[in-house]
Amino acid sequence: MSVKVEQLDTKNMSKMTVTVDSAELDKAIKKAYDRTKNRISIRGFRKGHVPMKVVEQIYGDDVFYEDAANILIGQEYPKAYEESGLDIVSSPKIDVEQIEKGKDFIFTAEVATKPPVTLGKYDGVTVTKIDTTVTDEDVDKQVEAELQRNARTITKDGAIENGDTAVIDFDGSVDGEHFEGGKSENYSLEIGSHTFIDNFEDQLVGHKAGDEFDVNVTFPEDYQEKSLAGKPAVFAIKVNEVKTKEIPQLDDEYVSDTTSFDTVDEYKADVKEKLEKTKENEAKRTKEDEALTKIIEKSEMDIPDAMVDTQVNNIINDYSRNLAQSGLSFQQYLQFTGMTIDKFREQTRPEAVKRIKTSLCLEAIAEKEGLAATDEDVDKRIEDMAKQYNMKTEDLKSNVTDDELDTLKEQIKIEKAIDFVMDHVKERAKRKTSKKASNEDSQEEESED
Repeated sequence: MSVKVEQLDTKNMSKMTVTVDSAELDKAIKKAYDRTKNRISIRGFRKGHVPMKVVEQIYGDDVFYEDAANILIGQEYPKAYEESGLDIVSSPKIDVEQIEKGKDFIFTAEVATKPPVTLGKYDGVTVTKIDTTVTDEDVDKQVEAELQRNARTITKDGAIENGDTAVIDFDGSVDGEHFEGGKSENYSLEIGSHTFIDNFEDQLVGHKAGDEFDVNVTFPEDYQEKSLAGKPAVFAIKVNEVKTKEIPQLDDEYVSDTTSFDTVDEYKADVKEKLEKTKENEAKRTKEDEALTKIIEKSEMDIPDAMVDTQVNNIINDYSRNLAQSGLSFQQYLQFTGMTIDKFREQTRPEAVKRIKTSLCLEAIAEKEGLAATDEDVDKRIEDMAKQYNMKTEDLKSNVTDDELDTLKEQIKIEKAIDFVMDHVKERAKRKTSKKASNEDSQEEESED
């Protein structure tokens, strides 16, 4: 195999021309035949025993070319990748240039290469100081939310109030005509959730189980079903049941029954501690995002489209895996949301660009500052992972592949770059919004650059 590399006119794009010996093509054709021979049926021969030459005589010499090409590309592209010395950051665009028995197999691969980065200011970036103080009011809100989650739902005899759930039958019509999707039975509607259009829910308040009445609403002008947009509608309603939440009383007995604490004070102290950690973590992420955004804005890099396309594909694959855990396929998600794959890709593109720029800047910072993962760093990370998965450290370490180890080292290096940036940031209190304050902020940032 030989590899020829040429730079394309498009910046940070290269083309590899890979030439594979004809003998390897013969082997790949034979392998393609072996994989498919059990499915080939020709009169006069037992299935699976039709000689390759007979198949080629009947269907043509190129009958196995496509499969053979796929075999060779899968086999030779990784080798060409290594031999090229390119820092490839995209999936290859493959074209077969020559495939014919007795001749070398030739294919090309267009790839994006990692673009150089001209870093802007990254040491001493100014970020907004975030108050992480947890007040008694914050604690009370969190406790109230927990009480709401632990509330019992009971049937009530009285009138519907805000926050109750009404179990209703409804049948909607526009201009006396019933419309698709406008009818349901025993529908549970939480009053105040604003699930239904206009003031539908408000008109249920005050009614009791057994009441039958009409609700008058108007569909929004931008309603998704164009035939209903902007039109007044009447819904015939029957209230079947009214449910309300029975909120538990916060006292020592409740705390000891539902938590690991004995008193309300101990419970609230724990809630406060957890809120403080949550606020600190959120503040940390917010400041990191602000710092990295400023670094990206002041840095220069020319990102090839193929690199962005590959990142978009990665995001879609991650999204698909998350959906699958909920029992939903990506195609089903597109159908339910009325989204096309092209529109989803378009909406995902800005996030893909941001991820790429962030990664490139952090890699450049790590290189400039000489940051790398040490053996001790790797051992500590594997030890932490072993604890997480309840495994022995030695067992996990012995199962880590070289590629996984390289990925782990890269993650640690990037984390060190983030830590370097955040260890050197300058915090500035958030100023009140005004033209004067905005001008002062801009002048301050310019002077820092």
